[in-house]
Amino acid sequence: MRTTNLSVARSSTLFAALFCLALPVTAADEDRASKPEPASKPEPASKSEPSAATKAALEKLKLPGVKINLEERCVDVTASVCLDEGMLELIACRPDSKEHESIVVIDAKAMHIHTALLLLGTKSGNPAMRKPVDDEGKRWVEIPPKGGPVNVSLVVKDKDGKLVERPVSDFIIPAEDGDAWAEREAGSDGGKKPSKKFPTDTFLFAGSHLVGDGPGPRTYLSDQTGNVISIATFGDELLCLPDVYSHQNGSLLWQVDGSQLPKVGTEVILRLRPQLKKKAKPAAPAKP
Repeated sequence: MRTTNLSVARSSTLFAALFCLALPVTAADEDRASKPEPASKPEPASKSEPSAATKAALEKLKLPGVKINLEERCVDVTASVCLDEGMLELIACRPDSKEHESIVVIDAKAMHIHTALLLLGTKSGNPAMRKPVDDEGKRWVEIPPKGGPVNVSLVVKDKDGKLVERPVSDFIIPAEDGDAWAEREAGSDGGKKPSKKFPTDTFLFAGSHLVGDGPGPRTYLSDQTGNVISIATFGDELLCLPDVYSHQNGSLLWQVDGSQLPKVGTEVILRLRPQLKKKAKPAAPAKP
């Protein structure tokens, strides 16, 4: 896990210009977002027409490979299937990084996806990291990952050629040679491997880090390493699971289920649907 205490959530330099175009999440917007459902049963989104000002702001904002879907309240990212067999460290990666351990690869910049999620009103946090607590750097504290919850799914074609949204867990199965199978369930029938489903389709908007010294813009670390949406913990990912998971050999618990995916190279949509909370209604004034 990479050691750093730079948080994108606290860094305003790179995103200052982008915030000028940010879409304000009004009370009406938040009232339209009801209690989130599991990714396998996504909540019907509001179909209200975005305002002219909102549309104009989006037209000025160019995020290649990234579409902010206001009607569905989600971010759609153009992606390609890059793996049909093997262990998984990631859901999504950048080109020439970890295509051999990721379900999809994206050309879009992770920094642009970060911006799109902010524009929908999602709160960024931080990946898992270590922070020194003394000047000598001899004592460290572990910082857990945090950030707004985001449901992750893939939009793929079904057998009839119709586009359907499926939770990302549909494409993940337990690893046969990982620690998940080190012990059999007590009393399992005939020593069969226990049935196990990937635990969640909801990831945290950790927000990676900005790195770099000296004059000039700093680098968004997820774009540099290629770790965009992670299963294992690297400490620099855009989206992560709400805990820490080793990526050492023998510790990987999950593998891709190629039988559920289109063939490698097929273009799909990586859909990120933030779980936006309702804004609490003000209490009614007391009667005299």
